Amino acid sequence: MAMTKNGIEDRVDVITIDGPSGSGKGTISRLLANSLGWHFLDSGALYRLVGLAATRHAIKFDDSTGLATLAAHLDVEFVSDDDGMGTNIFLEGEEVTNTIRSEECGNDASKVAAVQTVRNALFERQRAFLVTPGLIADGRDMGTVIFPDARLKIFLTASLEERASRRYKQLKQKGLSANLSALLEELSVRDERDRNRSSSPLVAAADAVTIDTSDMGIDEVVAKVSALWQQVSV
Repeated sequence: MAMTKNGIEDRVDVITIDGPSGSGKGTISRLLANSLGWHFLDSGALYRLVGLAATRHAIKFDDSTGLATLAAHLDVEFVSDDDGMGTNIFLEGEEVTNTIRSEECGNDASKVAAVQTVRNALFERQRAFLVTPGLIADGRDMGTVIFPDARLKIFLTASLEERASRRYKQLKQKGLSANLSALLEELSVRDERDRNRSSSPLVAAADAVTIDTSDMGIDEVVAKVSALWQQVSV
C-alpha cells in the first residue's frame, strides 16, 4: 500500500513469485519486472548479503542477536546496470554481485533465513520496495508473509534434478567451478532446511498458482504468468 496526499491508502500492485532455488523465479521475476516497467525485489539477495556480512564480520550463525543487528544496519546498495536488465549489488561499498551467487553464499543465506530475528529485521526493508508503479517480489515467503495481500501469487517449482542442472549451467556460464552431484546434495539439504524451518517455511500460499517449470522454457513461463496477471488485473 501507499499513502495518497489525502492520507488514504492507495493500492500498489505486487506480484509475488516464490519457490525453491533453481525453480526459475529470479529470471522470470526480472523479465516480468522489465516487461511491466515495475520494480524488482530479489529478497534472496538480502539474506545472501546478511550471510556474507556475517562471515566477514565473524558473526556466528547461531548468534541471533548479532545477526539481527547486522541485518538491521546492513550497508547495501542495489544499482541497475546500463541496459536495465540486471542489478549490481554493493555491500559496504564493495560490489558483490557475483560473490553472493556462489553456492556457499546460498547455503549461508538458508541458515540465516531460519533465524526469526533476522527475518524481523528485514521485514520492513522488503516492504519498502512496494512503490509505484508496482513490484515483482521474488523469494520464499513473499506471498505468505511479506505481501500476503498481493493480487497475484505464483509458486514456481521444478524437479530437484532439473533445478540442479540449471544451477550447474549457470555456474559454468559464469566461469565458476561446479559439480552436479554436489549441487544435487546441496539443493536437497537446502530444500529440507527451508521447508521445515519454524519461521516462514518455504510453502505455497493458499491462494497461489503453482507452476511446475521442469519442462517449460523461460518465455513460456513468462507468458503464463503475464496471462494470469491480465486475468486478475481487469
